[in-house]
Amino acid sequence: MDYYQSEAEIEAVVKGFESCTTAKEEFKHRNHLTVAVWYLSHSTPEEALHKMRSGLFRFLDHHGVGRAKYHETLTTFWIKLVQNALDQMDAQTSLVEIANAVLERLADPAVVFQYFSEGCLNSETAKKNWVEPDLKDL
Repeated sequence: MDYYQSEAEIEAVVKGFESCTTAKEEFKHRNHLTVAVWYLSHSTPEEALHKMRSGLFRFLDHHGVGRAKYHETLTTFWIKLVQNALDQMDAQTSLVEIANAVLERLADPAVVFQYFSEGCLNSETAKKNWVEPDLKDL
């Protein structure tokens, strides 16, 4: 399935996230993945994680959601999973093809439960810090 036809569409998702013009109800799993693909395609994994974390805090603050909603393990997990997907793709693959492949492959947010038990993910430690998966290695 082709989610995006152009880089401009992907960039629009990123700009909506960064400028907080995307409504909180409209920023779904697919948007998170799109932003992760963009960040990972334009920076190192460490920089991408930093941009995603700070962007999520800004987004939560702007929309009055409260920072307690932020989850470090989930954020880090998805950055790692998207990076793993990118690592398996040909270097000549276009950003549009990469984004569409990642969205197809990681469309189900419940994939996280293949790696983490609910108890592990719901822990305060996992919300505040990166915790290694307790069910399956990345």
